[in-house]
Amino acid sequence: MEILNVLNYISAFLTLGYALIVVSFIRGWHRLRWYKRTEQKHVTPVSIIVAARNEEANIAKTIEDLLAQDYDPALVEVIFIDDHSTDGTARIIASYPRVKLIVLNEDKALNSYKKKAIQTAIGGASGKLIITTDADCRMHPAWLKTIVGFYEENDYKMISSPVLYFQEKSFFERAQSLEFLYLIGLGASTIGNGKPSTCNGANLAYEREAFYEVGGFKGIDDLASGDDELLLHKMASHYGNKIGFLKNYDAVVYTHAKPTVSEFIQQRKRWASKSTRYKNKAIIVLGVGVWLFNLSIVLNFVGGIFSSVFFEMALIQLLVKIIAEFLFLVDVTKFGRRRELLYLLPVLNLMHIVYIIFIGIAGNSGKYNWKGRMVK
Repeated sequence: MEILNVLNYISAFLTLGYALIVVSFIRGWHRLRWYKRTEQKHVTPVSIIVAARNEEANIAKTIEDLLAQDYDPALVEVIFIDDHSTDGTARIIASYPRVKLIVLNEDKALNSYKKKAIQTAIGGASGKLIITTDADCRMHPAWLKTIVGFYEENDYKMISSPVLYFQEKSFFERAQSLEFLYLIGLGASTIGNGKPSTCNGANLAYEREAFYEVGGFKGIDDLASGDDELLLHKMASHYGNKIGFLKNYDAVVYTHAKPTVSEFIQQRKRWASKSTRYKNKAIIVLGVGVWLFNLSIVLNFVGGIFSSVFFEMALIQLLVKIIAEFLFLVDVTKFGRRRELLYLLPVLNLMHIVYIIFIGIAGNSGKYNWKGRMVK
């Protein structure tokens, strides 16, 4: 009986901790002010950088969206880096006269081709502000001037902007959209709380000078992933509160969810692999705490076979998780104009518990497939 009480106390502690974490996310999200763009004349030279590998099916639409931006063309350069594509990606890029193409020719194997591609492009870039996105993304014509306006008004060193999934074709892809909204909201809220933890390289801006000031990707260039999050941590450590999140719908970049479970798992293993290199111990403790909370739910459900007390605790934990995340996602889905996805939350929670436990282990061990390469 004493052991039972101890286990219940541990479960209750983890549950309370998780609830407080989500409450902090809600607070951080509300601390972010909505950015209202003004029509002032922009003066910032910008370099938009896109690393591409085997994207012939998507890249033309991305290029056309970038070239259609409502921003002075004399202040913009669009740079694409072809990362050893084996399809028609480079040919498509080269067909656009206003786009600069760099062909990555590495004669030795690397673990981080994307960081090499971005760093190569930055080395030849002329813009004061670097903006990175991906070769399968879409954006509004006001995307660029919204980011630059936010930058010019606030003098941030780095700006994280929202990324959303769209054009879902299945229940699985819609479930990913809701989970991805949670992740985007999480990253935004930690910036709102002054403790940046995560961002997405598909919509990230930073000063070229600041990139070099923090040493670029030095120290993290041996890891395949991390051109966004790990760079964010370096910027936050060096510049403190000079990191901003752009809360404006015109600043959203759109991309697609993964169509298969296998591709989804590989993507999330890649994302999770970065956690081994976090310098900020508070972020590591946060991640471990969330993982242990989800593990305790599963263990309590299993323990319910032997004692109803465990089963009751598991139900309480699940209920707390659903309510807390619902309260957070009400605001985030409103921002993303995807409130209709909230009905998926109960089902997503069950899937999410198993996924968190699995990815927490798999993402920090072994290799994963990224763009047809096995990396780590």
